[in-house]
Amino acid sequence: MKSKVYFIKEITSENLIKIYEALGVELPGKVGIKVSTGEKGAKGYLKRDLIKPLVDKLNGTIIECNTAYEGARNDAKEHMEVAKDHGFVDMGNGLEIMDGIGEFKIPVKNGKHLKYDIIGEGIKHYDSILNLAHGKGHIMGGFGANLKNQSIGIASRNGKAYIHSCGQTEDPDECWKVKIEQKDFIESMAEAATAVSDYLKENNIPILYITVANAISLDCDCDAHQGDPVIKDIGIFASTDPVANDQAFIDAIWKTHEEGTDAIKERIDTRYGRHITEYAESLGLGSCDYELIEL
Repeated sequence: MKSKVYFIKEITSENLIKIYEALGVELPGKVGIKVSTGEKGAKGYLKRDLIKPLVDKLNGTIIECNTAYEGARNDAKEHMEVAKDHGFVDMGNGLEIMDGIGEFKIPVKNGKHLKYDIIGEGIKHYDSILNLAHGKGHIMGGFGANLKNQSIGIASRNGKAYIHSCGQTEDPDECWKVKIEQKDFIESMAEAATAVSDYLKENNIPILYITVANAISLDCDCDAHQGDPVIKDIGIFASTDPVANDQAFIDAIWKTHEEGTDAIKERIDTRYGRHITEYAESLGLGSCDYELIEL
């Protein structure tokens, strides 16, 4: 059976709420909303005015974890300050840096590269999760959307190092020194995203997926020198299936015919970016086969 992916072309706060409601799944209890709050100096992250109405509606808490790379977000105190500057504290139920209070390991089943994933302790505070991703390019992953937001995004600082090193080290200082194959890194992200999904299912924590495809630059919101958008805004995608939602975003990029389309396609394919959906599908995380329902 094809997974359902809902789509709205016009990106507004009202449509963000509309597409969430179209999923027909209520997020109960204390809601954690995983958003990339953006590195200091970045400019493409999802803006406060766009997401605040939905966050407020859910009385959600923005959840984040520290970065493995050196920068302004690799410890909880500085990370919180950057998030505050970017407007992510004054909405819903505030913001939590989940690995600021610790981390724990969850198993990776049938992984080729990872034996486990390491995620922020704070995820235990939430009864449900909204994976609210910004769809854009990425210097290492080719692109970033729901799968990256669930793997690298929910991993603790040490967990990020473990994913980036394809299971060779948990040390953020060492992970950039080890030799890896690019395809293995893409697969490691898929394995980590699947481990998070398995953990949530086992603990009866529902999760929904939304990707906002706007300000689509070649580089990620984690890049302090993030460039300008290379193609026009596409729209909002939403699904209960993260693989289908990422696939729909990628397919939409491939259907554009703009001056910057070749550049973002090259960014994605030179990093084996499209491999993440097919590999995640092979792990049972979701389906690349979907029905696009335009609202």
